[in-house]
Amino acid sequence: MQANEVLGRVVRPAIVVGGIIPGIVITTRLLRGAYVNPAEALEHATGFTALWMLLGSLAATPMRRLTGLAGFTRLRKPLGLWAFAYALTHLGCYLVFDQSLLWGEIWYDIRERPYITVGFSAFLILLALAVTSPKAVMKRMGGKRWQALHRMVYVAAALGVLHFLWLVKLDIRQPVVAASALVILLVLRLQRRPGRAKGLPTASVADAP
Repeated sequence: MQANEVLGRVVRPAIVVGGIIPGIVITTRLLRGAYVNPAEALEHATGFTALWMLLGSLAATPMRRLTGLAGFTRLRKPLGLWAFAYALTHLGCYLVFDQSLLWGEIWYDIRERPYITVGFSAFLILLALAVTSPKAVMKRMGGKRWQALHRMVYVAAALGVLHFLWLVKLDIRQPVVAASALVILLVLRLQRRPGRAKGLPTASVADAP
C-alpha cells in the first residue's frame, strides 16, 4: 500500500473514529471525580482539544507540501469537523455551567468581555466552515467563494489562541505552545508553493487553507 493510500484508507478513518477519544478521556476523568472544579475543567479541556484539532487541520496542507503526499489533504476535513464539535461542546459548557442559559448575561459577556468576544467570533467562523464543508454546498458556492470563506480558518485559529491566552491567568505554557504552532503554520502557509503533490492532479478547492 502506497503512502497516499495509507493516509486515505488508514489514517483518515482513524481520525474520523478516534476524534472521540479526547471526549471519552474527559468524560471518564469527570465521572471519576478527577476535577476539582468540574465545570471549569470541562470548559478548558474541550476548548483546548478544539484548538489542537484545528491546528492539526491547518497542518495538513504544509505536510502535503513538505512531503509531496496529497493524501494529507484528506485529513483536513475530519480534523476540522472534530475541532468544531469540541468548540461546540466548549460553548455549551460555558452557556450551561457559567451562565445557566441566562441569555441577557451571555449577551453582556459577548459585548463587554474581550476574551468571550474573540472566542465567540472564532466559534461563528468554525460554524460557517462546518456548514459549508459538504461537497454539495461547495459546488453551489463555487470554488473561489468557497476558498475565500475557508481561508478564514486561520482567523478562527488566531482568535482561538488569543481567547486561550486571555483565559489562562497563571500557567500560560499551553497557549504559548499553541501560539507558536500557529505562527509556524502561518509561515509555512506563506512560503512559495512547490510543484504538484504526488497524487494531486491539479490545484483545487482542496488547496484553500
